[in-house]
Amino acid sequence: MDHHRPAGPGDWPADLCAWAGGLALAITIAPERPPLLHAAGTILLAVTLHSAIAWPVHLYRRRYDHGTLDELRALGVTVAAAGALLYAFNPMPTVPAGIPVVAAMTALLAMVAVRGTGRLRRERRQRAEREAAEPVVVYGAGAAGHRLLRSMLHDPHCRFRPVGLIDDDPAKQNLRIEGVPVLGGRASLIAALERTDAAGVIFAIRGGDGALLRSVRALVTATERWLKVLPSLDETLGAGVAEVREVRLTDLLGRRQIDTDLATIGDYLTDRRVLVTGAGGSIGSELCRQLHRFGPAELMMLDRDESALHAVQLSIHGRALLDSPELILADLRDAAAIHAVFAERRPEVVFHAAALKHLTLLERHPGEALQTNVIGTLNVLEAAAATGVERFVNISTDKAADPVSVLGYSKRITERLTAHRSTVTTGTYLNVRFGNVLGSRGSVITAFQTQIAAGGPVTVTDPEVTRYFMTVQEAVQLVIQAAALGAGGEALVLDMGSPVRIDELAHQLAALADRPVQFVYTGLRPGEKLHEELFGAGETDLRPLHPLISHVSVPPLDPALVRPLAASAPPATLTGQLADLCVLPVPAIDVPTLSAARTS
Repeated sequence: MDHHRPAGPGDWPADLCAWAGGLALAITIAPERPPLLHAAGTILLAVTLHSAIAWPVHLYRRRYDHGTLDELRALGVTVAAAGALLYAFNPMPTVPAGIPVVAAMTALLAMVAVRGTGRLRRERRQRAEREAAEPVVVYGAGAAGHRLLRSMLHDPHCRFRPVGLIDDDPAKQNLRIEGVPVLGGRASLIAALERTDAAGVIFAIRGGDGALLRSVRALVTATERWLKVLPSLDETLGAGVAEVREVRLTDLLGRRQIDTDLATIGDYLTDRRVLVTGAGGSIGSELCRQLHRFGPAELMMLDRDESALHAVQLSIHGRALLDSPELILADLRDAAAIHAVFAERRPEVVFHAAALKHLTLLERHPGEALQTNVIGTLNVLEAAAATGVERFVNISTDKAADPVSVLGYSKRITERLTAHRSTVTTGTYLNVRFGNVLGSRGSVITAFQTQIAAGGPVTVTDPEVTRYFMTVQEAVQLVIQAAALGAGGEALVLDMGSPVRIDELAHQLAALADRPVQFVYTGLRPGEKLHEELFGAGETDLRPLHPLISHVSVPPLDPALVRPLAASAPPATLTGQLADLCVLPVPAIDVPTLSAARTS
């Protein structure tokens, strides 16, 4: 049975009877009664006026759902207009002039009562028919929760039946929304589940923070009930039952919408030649997919991994013949090849995402970090400068903030080399720094999921270790936005939200598995921090242009101090020499300040 019955011609006779009854009652109680002919004429005039006014407002033409606020608004306008005209014409001069007003109010009350009674009867019948639906508690009595509630109550085929609401807002306690009571806040959740005998909980807070969802999930799981969530607005614009789905890892970490200035981004990407290094990697491939949407004149994807290039081309175009010039197979370590690529293709915007990033492996092979991360970046910087690149974006990591690992040292050096290039070359050369990315190859999350799928054990370094996380789509969206805002020599630090305890995250993932798994704590490995920082010593969190992007200045580092290291540094001392380059003071040269660079 459909709750949303449209108001149609069938309601017209009842409304005319309401007018007749209202006028008859008003005339009956009047001190002086008009002649019967005058009374009959007045009733006929009233129903004629009502019918004439109802037509242009579509009251009986199936525009409004029966008994809804929209229909009642149209009904009120119609009755008020008819009553005003009846008052103006005054067809009964022997009775008080207010009789038409009283009649209109009485008629409107009768019309509303008939509609309200019909709606309540249909709702009661519908709820009785849906007693077999699965009872659920909805967490969140805000706009999304309200819409979800209406969807469940009004959809005759819905598999859920709301029996209660939970909301932490004290102002909403003891409310009834669509007839469903608010049963308390988070502390009352378990009691509400027991009291209503609900089968599960639907988390209906758009953009809810991950900590809240993790807390709610822990409470629900303890009662052996299920938990489902509404997706974020990025996934759907609706809030119906059809969109309710299982909890994902991104939900547990928190979901938020990013305010992207598309006009600003388009100014530096649309109709420009754009090159992405490391295009086959997790960040690089997502960069290519998002950059493609801005309509660059040419999107060049460079990587040394031919299979990765095949995959990214397939993801963008739906086919991958590997025969187009957009794919460039080259190694950053080959300076001559990189210079030749830049000289031939003349990119105007460069996103440098290529890097070795596995911390523990680079601790054992610092020479590889030097050759790829440092010298490779230097090769790209020099080629970009030689061909007049207008904007160069170096993708960095939070491990470059007060680094203690080979990976951190190498990426901090690339930040300083990029800053140096901005002081000696026209064009904007900047860094973008962020933390761990969900779904990237080699991510700890991927490792956990693989271990859980294999039945365990799950290995965690330390119960207290924390890390910053964001989705690859969110990270790349902010990278593109940051590149439009940054000035030369800066490092733009992306807001990663609150740090997440890795142990807690691993247990949340394990709770999604079909069987329990064992946990093993291995201790921190060389180069690992207990807690990562996004800002190094002396860096201040300033966000002058975007609420999720901080600007910090980076001291430049002369490449002349780096090149000799690649040829002469003994492996045994290389890590220490990399660390020294990170803190090497800036030579006494004229380096534009951050404010001066931004002014220019």
